[in-house]
Amino acid sequence: MISFLKRCVVWLLGLLILGPLLLTLLYRYVPVPVTPLMVIRLFEGESLSKDWQSSSRISHHLKRAVIASEDNKFCRHRGFDWDAFNDVFNEFRDQGRLRGGSTITMQTAKNLYLWPGRSITRKVLEAIYTPMLELILPKDRIMTLYLNIAEFGPGIYGADAAARAYFNTSAAGLSRHQAALLAAVLPNPRRYNAGRPSAYVQRRATTIGYRINQLGPLLSCIEK
Repeated sequence: MISFLKRCVVWLLGLLILGPLLLTLLYRYVPVPVTPLMVIRLFEGESLSKDWQSSSRISHHLKRAVIASEDNKFCRHRGFDWDAFNDVFNEFRDQGRLRGGSTITMQTAKNLYLWPGRSITRKVLEAIYTPMLELILPKDRIMTLYLNIAEFGPGIYGADAAARAYFNTSAAGLSRHQAALLAAVLPNPRRYNAGRPSAYVQRRATTIGYRINQLGPLLSCIEK
């Protein structure tokens, strides 16, 4: 019995580590067909709208906006922004507020391989998969994956589906303000709507626009 359990544990660990490793090598070159979240939402009765786009067919405005909104040091860190984690910890200690400190790479790892929620198991796996993505994939590829699989609303995944649903344009045709609106809803796309932005989303989009102007060389890895 103990021997059987050991074999099961080995197989499980192999599946959880080797599977994502092989998929990451594959996703360096091919589009992601589906993610766990998409499957979960389908079983919950939602639709699935997505259309994969290469990096060159995604607006630079959107790439800049998500860095300004989600992860200022995306081009410089190797998966984890330790300064941001320290800020989150200090804010929780001083004010009792706990906000997210995930980098774009961490969110990509979560969206690619994991399920929604905040369990310890998921966080541990996310911490394993994040450096794996950074080791295998160029920064621009990580950004491309992220912007093709991120949830932008119920049943809406990826920049192109979001651009068409909210602005009747393509991912390549997004304006600076439209891109900022999409980036503004990413923290909670099921609550906020980029096509019908609340006053909060409008303010956040304006702030993102200001931040883009301040980033300069921090955008170097996507300025190709």
